[in-house]
Order: sequence, then structure tokens, then C-alpha cells
Amino acid sequence: MSIKLGFSAYSPAQIAAMVDEIGVKKATMPLLPLVMLGFLAGAFIGLGAMLYVLIKSDITLSFASTQLLGGLAFCLGLILVVVAGAELFTGNNLIVMAWADNKISLYGLLRNWTVVCIANLFGAVGMATLVYLSGHVMMNDGAVAEQYLNIAASKSALTNTEALFRGILCNVLVCIAVWMAIAGKTVTDKVVAIIFPITAFVAAGFEHSVANMYFYPMALLIQHFSILEIPGSLITFLDFFRNIFFVIIGNIIGGSVFVGLVYHIIYQRKF
Repeated sequence: MSIKLGFSAYSPAQIAAMVDEIGVKKATMPLLPLVMLGFLAGAFIGLGAMLYVLIKSDITLSFASTQLLGGLAFCLGLILVVVAGAELFTGNNLIVMAWADNKISLYGLLRNWTVVCIANLFGAVGMATLVYLSGHVMMNDGAVAEQYLNIAASKSALTNTEALFRGILCNVLVCIAVWMAIAGKTVTDKVVAIIFPITAFVAAGFEHSVANMYFYPMALLIQHFSILEIPGSLITFLDFFRNIFFVIIGNIIGGSVFVGLVYHIIYQRKF
């Protein structure tokens, strides 16, 4: 009797070919569905961020516990993107592989990134507005609202270099999570593949541009419209745009260069 041993998932070489195929579809997708799917991804990441803040607002937990459990909760966002279907800017950095393999044009690549990034922003801001209007931020005697302000303040305190490198490290892990999720053949496979890299980047305090598109607008809404007494210095729109600018650059480098182009060289480049 012979026994066959092997993975029940797609191999890395097969994933590379699939990313190429997916990249072509994403780069040529009509504008309306691309915008709508981008909007959904921003909202989905906002839901993961909302759950993260809920856990972070519990002061009875230790630092390590809140980081780990908060990171686990944040996984909801990428799970919804991958399983339910949506266009996420950070994950789409992987389609650089299709460009490097001459299967899509530079215009197609940049069109996807630009449209999806803007749509993610509107989706995240829309979700922040809905969550704010629901009164959710007043849970735990206002501790949830205070945590949003603390998160935004800590992000604003980062130097440009810190924001850049935290963005790089974040999207290395996000794109590895997406890469491994593509390897999975079942929903369970995909969820398990996502959990550990995403939990790691959140627990480590790395910077995700789309998540920040939810955190900052929520902090600004609380700051300008809530009845809470706001301690310390105020968050500004300039803080928001400065952070997003450097984190987006970092996310692109982390996802496109350190994951996408590395795998392109390994599995697709003809030497």
C-alpha cells in the first residue's frame, strides 16, 4: 500500500502563478466595482479596528494581553476582505508581481492602487462615522472614546522614520497573510493563515494605512463632537495626513518590494 505525502494547500510556485492571474483581473477591473469593493475593504478594516479598540479600552488587562487579544480581534478585518471579497490597498501591493512579469502595465498597477486607496479611505471614514453615531464610543464609561484619542495621539507622536519603517514591517506581514490565504483551499485554511501574521503586526504596534484611515477620523469626530473632556493636545488633520503619507510609502515598500518582488525573483524571473 502506497502512502502519498504532501500539502493540502497550493505550493508557493502555484501561489505566484495565481497572484499573477489575480493581478491581471484587478488591474483590468471596471471602475465601479473596483470603487465599491475598495469602499467595502475600508469598512471591513474599520470593523476590525473597532473590535481592537474595544479590547484595548479594558484597563484590567496587562499590556501583553491587550496587544495580543487586540491583534487577534483585528484579524476580523482581513478575514472579511479575503473571504467576503473586497479590494484592500495593502494586500493589492502584491499585484506588483504581475507588473514585474509584464502581464499588466504600470498604468494598470498605479490605477488599481490609487483608486483602491482612495476608496478604502472613504469606506474607513464612512464606517468611523457610523460607529460614532451609534454611540459605541461611550461604552465602558467613555473609556472606548479615550482609547481612540490615545491611539491617534501615539500615532501622531511617531517620527516620519518610525512611521515609514512601521509601515514597511506591517505590510510585510499583511502581504504574507494574503499570500498564505491564497494557498488555502477552504475558508478554514484561509482564516488560519491570516490570524498569526495579522495578530503579530498589530501586537507589535506596526502601522497599517487603511486602519489609520479609520482611527484618525474617529478620533477627530470624538475630539470635535463628543461631550467628553479632552485632555492634552488636540489631534489635527495635518497629523492625519503626515502619518498616512509615510505609512502608505512604508506599506508599498513592505508589500511590493519585500514580498511581491522577492517572490517574483524566486519563482517567476527567467535567469
